[in-house]
This record gives sequence, structure tokens and C-alpha cells, in this order.
Amino acid sequence: MTSPRVLVVDDEADLRELLEITLLKMGLDVDSTETLQQARQLFAEKDFQLVLTDMRLPDGLGLDLVREVAASGKNIPIAVVTAFGSAENAVVALKAGAFDYVSKPVQLEQLRVLVQSALKLSDGAPAAAPARGQAQGRLRGSSAAIQALRAQIARLARSMAPIAISGESGSGKELAAREIHAQSSRADKPFIAVNCGAIPEALMEAEFFGYRKGAFTGASDERDGFFQAANGGTLMLDEVADLPLAMQVKLLRAIQERRVRKIGATAEEPVDVRIISATHKNLEKLVEDGLFRQDLFYRLNVIELRLAPLRERLDDLDELVEAILARLGSFEHKVVLAPGVLDVLKGYSFPGNVRELENILERALAFSNDGVISAEDLALKGGSLPAPVPSPAPVAAPAAPASPEPSDAVAQPASPAATPAPVASLPAEAPAGEAAASGAPAMPRLPAFDVQASSLPAYLEAVERDIITRVLAQANYNRTQAAQLLGISYRQLRYQMQKLNIQDPG
Repeated sequence: MTSPRVLVVDDEADLRELLEITLLKMGLDVDSTETLQQARQLFAEKDFQLVLTDMRLPDGLGLDLVREVAASGKNIPIAVVTAFGSAENAVVALKAGAFDYVSKPVQLEQLRVLVQSALKLSDGAPAAAPARGQAQGRLRGSSAAIQALRAQIARLARSMAPIAISGESGSGKELAAREIHAQSSRADKPFIAVNCGAIPEALMEAEFFGYRKGAFTGASDERDGFFQAANGGTLMLDEVADLPLAMQVKLLRAIQERRVRKIGATAEEPVDVRIISATHKNLEKLVEDGLFRQDLFYRLNVIELRLAPLRERLDDLDELVEAILARLGSFEHKVVLAPGVLDVLKGYSFPGNVRELENILERALAFSNDGVISAEDLALKGGSLPAPVPSPAPVAAPAAPASPEPSDAVAQPASPAATPAPVASLPAEAPAGEAAASGAPAMPRLPAFDVQASSLPAYLEAVERDIITRVLAQANYNRTQAAQLLGISYRQLRYQMQKLNIQDPG
């Protein structure tokens, strides 16, 4: 069996000799040259499994060689050697198709890791199989959008370039990141996903970089951070836009230098991590507003991967629903949709994307009879929904829509004048005289909570809890009467009270 062959292109004789010796000790065959012209000739004559080139050559730029190798169709990884601190050159090379880069002075340990990762790609080694259940909901569908996404991921998996995944909440950004990792040469190494918005600012440095024993009060043992935990693998920075500016500076240095220092340590330690970031926010706008560092943005956004929202790929709905129902059911008790339910779902805009679809079906299953989900079991938000399939069962109030559950729809604060759909049969708040004259109970208005847009779920729960509590009080906590006033069943009211932790007095 022949040894893998590497092409080294560098005009510095000492560095070229160091690279040759290191690669030969790794059991590789090496061809080296100092000019771009000779490199092109050797590349055309021989089969290489890796090309390693300097950025500046006597007769041209290594960047030209990067583009030519990437466009050759041979799927040969090419890495570049950049001057110390030339982060911009590294980013340009990665965007041009380079697999990875090393900085001068070359750290031999980092070089060996790079070479081993590149040779795994050249060998075409299959990625490790995902754990059971992991791949069930990953990148489901056959629409043009999802097929293009799969093709992009297959190409990106061969690179070490940082990837910035953009997409709406619930569109599957972490699933895409896991798929990139699973198809890469790092598939047998850790994949660490970090929600940057969920870490208190005071703990961020310790969580990302680790700490030494005794570094601060409570540090009774030494602990690795996210970078050390992901060493050799992939680190996903989810909701990266939520990083405070002070942490952005430290993160930028760790990504550029590929070295981190634990809190309380005096020396840095090398880490080999591929960075994938994700956010539903517009990072470019945050950079313009001074809320996100421009240099970190360019470092993370080498390659951008956009995920289409579910409403742009409704052709995948059948397959997605089938996979979700299979997960919700069991071998003995399968979950199915009644006729017409899929058509109702296809008329919905899904502002929460696939995550909302999962939530809708899981909640509908709780209200279904014998695992058969009907249109009346769905609770959909928004006005883009066509009329649900009518139910043969009588309803409490003619004006009420088919959706019986108030959980999300009750709390729909679409506009100050809008009336929530599930309580449409109840009259709006009216003077006491009018209410008495009509014989109908007065429905309280929606509370005007002072809430940020980012906490919409909390707002919706607060609105729903307030409405149910007021109606219960109005009915003297007679649940049957309260359910009738709300236009829902007794069972649905009991479910909502349990979910929202609403207790009867005493």
C-alpha cells in the first residue's frame, strides 16, 4: 500500500525543510517546490492527497493555487500557511476553498492535526453513524430547498472553515450543524452545542475556557470549558448574537489563535475546534448598531448557510408529519391524522417552523381520541389558516372556531382590537347594563403586560393564565361553567389549568 502524497509549496527553504521532515516522520511521501509554476506542473503530473502552500510565492499568490485546486474537481484538500496575525488572509483563503490554515511560526502539533484531518477526507472515510434516534428528524424532506441544503452540507463538511447558519427560530439550525459534523472527518469526535444566550455573563469565561483549582471561590476542582470539551470536534455557538461585547473579544482571540487559557492558569493550551455559529438575528445589522464586533463577524461568517423556513418548503410537510407521528406513537399505538387534517396544516404559515409543527402535533395528540388527530384537535395561531374541516359533533357556541384548545390561540395579541379565536363566542367587555340586558357574561379585556418581544412565550402564558383565572373566578370556580364560558371542554380546561399551574382557592 502506497503512502499518501503531500505537495508542499513554500519559498522559505528553512520552513519548507521543516514541513518536509515533519510529514516524512508521519509516514507520508512529500514533493516540495518554491514556485507557483512548478506547483501547477507537479499537481498536473501526480496524485496528491493534500496540498500545503504559502500565501506569498515568488511568481504569484498561493491563493491562486487554492482556487485552481478547489476548481479541479479532484476533491483534494488544500491548506495555506499564513503570516502570524494575518487573520484576513486566512479568511480569504477559506472562502476561496481552502480546507484549513496554519499560522507562522508553524506549531508542529497543530500541523499534524491538520494533516490527519485532511487525509481522512482524501481517504473518503465514512462518517460515524449517528446515534439511534438522532437522525430521525434530521433534514427530513425532498423539496428543492432541502435537497440544495443537503448538497451544501456535503461540500461544507469537507472544510474546516467556520460556518454561520442563519434561519428563523425552529427551522433546524442545530440539526444542520450536527449533519455537517456527522459528514466531516471529525464525526468520531465530540459535537458540543452551546446556547450563548443561556449563560450568565459572569460565568461565560469559565464556561468557555475552563478554570484551575482555586482560581476563585468555589473552584474546588479543575474543570475544562467548552473549547476543551470539543477538542478535535465541532463547537456550535447557538444564538451567538447574544454574546456580550466583552466575551466577543475573548472568543475572537481563541478562534484566531486556536489556544485558550483557563482562569487561574499562566499558560495557554492548544485546541483544535471547528466553529459553527447560528442565530436568528441579523448579525450585519447588529454590527452596524455596534452590538456585535465586526472582526468577530468576519471570523465567524466565512461561509454562510441559510435555512429556509417551513412555509417555503411545505412540500416537505407530509414527510415531516410522518416522522413526528412515528416518534409520538409506539409499536402498539400508532398516531394517525384524520382526513383533511394535512390540508389544514398546509394552509398554515408556521411562524415557529418545524419546532412549532412538533408542538402542534404533540398537543393535538393529548386531545385526540384513540390516537386519531382531527382538525378540531389542532390549535393553530395566526390568520393564514383556512377554515378547518367541520366536525359532526355539536359545538357549544356557533361562532366558535373548530380549534378547541385555548393554549396558544387564546393568547393571540394580534392587535388591540382583535378578539382571541377560541373565545370568539364570548362578548367583548361591555358596560354592566348591556351585559345584564343580554344575559351574557362580560369577558375581560386582554391585560397590557409590559413585555419584550423576545419573551413572547411568557407573555402568551401570562395572557392565557389571566383569562382562565378571571373566568374561573366569575364562575365561582365551577369548572364546568367556566369551560362553557371559554368555549372549550371540561377536559381541555383541566389540562390548561395543570399546564399553567392554576389552582382552585383552598
